[in-house]
Amino acid sequence: MNRVYFFSLSVSYAACEKLYHAGNNSVVVTADSGERVQLPTVNLRPFINRSGLKGRFRLIINSENKVKSFERIS
Repeated sequence: MNRVYFFSLSVSYAACEKLYHAGNNSVVVTADSGERVQLPTVNLRPFINRSGLKGRFRLIINSENKVKSFERIS
């Protein structure tokens, strides 16, 4: 069974640079439901631009706790 999480991010570009440092393989985000979810940084990188990482996102996790889908929804 899939689990769906929604959350918003607003992170400066300078803070996003840390996502590329060795050893930073995951981040923990807090979903709208209040649940804390660990997410591989590789999923965030495509959404970083000059202003940083901003937007509303949907994360779908499969029954094996693997990312099935991650997308910006606004």
